[in-house]
Amino acid sequence: MENLQFIDPLLHGIKPIENSTGNLSVKQLTFAGIGSILIGAVLKKTGHTKAAAIVGSLALPLLSAAVYKKVAK
Repeated sequence: MENLQFIDPLLHGIKPIENSTGNLSVKQLTFAGIGSILIGAVLKKTGHTKAAAIVGSLALPLLSAAVYKKVAK
């Protein structure tokens, strides 16, 4: 088997994102999740089903990030 040389990203100054929602409050994340549900519903009513599915699918990650941030405090 050949010896693969992997590049360590930490050696090149690339740091992993530890807290991607650090600048957003729980209230902002909650309103963004609820807004995503409402906008998705309006888009679906107007006949834009693909856009509604994409926008509506953002609700669960936003709301779960809000719950996690609230519980982790």
